[in-house]
Amino acid sequence: MSNYFPAEKFKSIPTPFYFYDMGLLEQTLQKVKSESDKYNFVVHYAIKANANDRILERIREYGMGVDCVSGFEVKKALDMGFPAQGIVFAGVGKADWEIEMGIDNNIACFNVESTAELDVINEIATRKNQKVKVAMRINPNVKANTHKYITTGLDENKFGIHQMDVEKTVDAITKMDFINLEGIHFHIGSQIMDLSSFSALCERVNEIQDWFEEKGIALKTINVGGGLGIDYNKPAENPIPDFENYFRIFSEGIKLRPGQEIHFELGRSVVGQCGNLISKVLYVKEGVKTNFAIIDGGMTDLIRPALYQAYHKIENITSNGSEEKYDVVGPICESSDSFGKDIELPKTSRGDLMAIRSAGAYGEVMVSRYNLREEPKAYYSDQL
Repeated sequence: MSNYFPAEKFKSIPTPFYFYDMGLLEQTLQKVKSESDKYNFVVHYAIKANANDRILERIREYGMGVDCVSGFEVKKALDMGFPAQGIVFAGVGKADWEIEMGIDNNIACFNVESTAELDVINEIATRKNQKVKVAMRINPNVKANTHKYITTGLDENKFGIHQMDVEKTVDAITKMDFINLEGIHFHIGSQIMDLSSFSALCERVNEIQDWFEEKGIALKTINVGGGLGIDYNKPAENPIPDFENYFRIFSEGIKLRPGQEIHFELGRSVVGQCGNLISKVLYVKEGVKTNFAIIDGGMTDLIRPALYQAYHKIENITSNGSEEKYDVVGPICESSDSFGKDIELPKTSRGDLMAIRSAGAYGEVMVSRYNLREEPKAYYSDQL
């Protein structure tokens, strides 16, 4: 039985639901701010990780900008009161209306990923007679040592401009009257726990910077993306990522020119550990080789295990029984609707409450209504 969760209060709340530890979010934000402020780094929150209103309100109060990957996210950020001058807009497939929204609201920067996209942005900017700031997302071919679906910085990934095409892209920009090259942008992947990957990125950034300098091109911003992971295995022991060493690596590793800024786009590392999916056991089903704990939360509520085979620590927060092994599965009519196999849990019975930990990032924001299920509600530690 866990002391981390107010299990008695949970018993009166319909499951499944998301539970956010607002105290932990506060501590994490304080750490991000204190460590990034040491070096005057600029942090944009990657809103794709979690767009819950209360989460966004707290992040806004810490003065962060926002990293968006759709026009809908840009609109959400603006509606939540984030200043347009702190919004950067990335993504390989920006539609015309999304580009227009960014231009009309005078956002800080478009992170562009192809010359084809640049052509469209310039065409729309010309029509609107408005200069647009862009950063070139360059594919640095740095291996991130993470899941293949969330590695984004290798040559074969769909993201970014290949290094062989950088000169051609720069030449194209010089011919565009309404495009200002603000900086360069990188993002090598997500859930990166080996910090040496970021050291390798710094080396590549310096090499690319040297090339721009040789061409006489001054860059204002170096955007290194995000990617810092969280400890899914031991969320209670390591609730806040190692922001101290993460930011230090970039401070020591990147050779800044006068007047340059380093920008970051952090998502999972900010919100991942503060969120949890709470679900109720519907049945314990005896199988031939294993017992199944069938819960009322499913892949519609938290898709990461089904999509990435991602691990989330599962806790029975209402049982003190002896340890037994279970396959923890959901009610969705898909074989992939499973949260873990051979999970050691206290003896589990119908009505027990399960907490699926570390679900604050890519949890609630990826909810679907498959099987016509209702979306889970959210509850907060400071309101229970």
